[in-house]
Amino acid sequence: MSAQALATAADLVQAPLVYKGKVRELYDLGEHYLIVVTDRISAFDYVLEPPVPDKGNVLNRLSAFWFGKTADLQPNHVVHTDASRLGDVLKSPELMKNRIMVAKKAERIDVECVVRGYITGGGWRQYQKTSAINGLRLPAGLRKNERLPEPLFTPAAKNDVGHDEDISYERLVEKVGSELAGQLRERSLKLYKYARDYCAERGIILADCKFEFGLIDGEIVLIDEIFTPDASRFWAEDKYALDIEIDSMDKEPVRAYLAASDWDKNSKPAPLPDSVVAETTRRYRDIYRRLTGSELD
Repeated sequence: MSAQALATAADLVQAPLVYKGKVRELYDLGEHYLIVVTDRISAFDYVLEPPVPDKGNVLNRLSAFWFGKTADLQPNHVVHTDASRLGDVLKSPELMKNRIMVAKKAERIDVECVVRGYITGGGWRQYQKTSAINGLRLPAGLRKNERLPEPLFTPAAKNDVGHDEDISYERLVEKVGSELAGQLRERSLKLYKYARDYCAERGIILADCKFEFGLIDGEIVLIDEIFTPDASRFWAEDKYALDIEIDSMDKEPVRAYLAASDWDKNSKPAPLPDSVVAETTRRYRDIYRRLTGSELD
């Protein structure tokens, strides 16, 4: 079943649908939430066709892997990932077995906690214009993809529609208060440093990543996903270089294909070629193997 793509779980889950994101679907189980990770793939703010086989499988299992490894560093929302425990809620437990996570209900903190260990992507574009990232002044003369002297915590205000908004730490304090802001920064940096060192032992550079947190009875818990190719920028060490666009270990084949096509970016693009879909599946399976040491069954 692992090669079968799942575009949506709406017809396979007998529970109220609470939220449908670009990739994840959230269902209400009463005391808990059921998170289903589909194989949908998005780029440039469009959900594309067709879905990518095994993508949801990789994202869900990687999140479960990392939530388990970091539980002593930071409490999280995971209850279990066992589809067989859901009984009649799932119409096809075999198809869904590696795609589900039962999670505690948390009050989401509407901030995306971004940590940057290298200056690239949106951080590089900010630095070119302002010599700063999210208001944090940086030394002159940094080069694209250069490792930063210390990882930076660069939060963003979450927007359910459109792009999240980069904000300064001072703005974060205004939004959530100084105590919670300090906790978010400290916990995000601690998680990043742990995963950065783990990845380095496996020939992978964790360039940057993002986290979401929530509150349960006043306790800060990690929610959503963690250290997946959709929430982190992974580079193979043997492909690392300054001043270039590094081929990241994620859905880069999709982005590269769309960038080289004649798509106008103002309408939904045509279906992706089979070769692009197959290469993207291979990329997701490869990062899973390299991070966990196991093949995706």
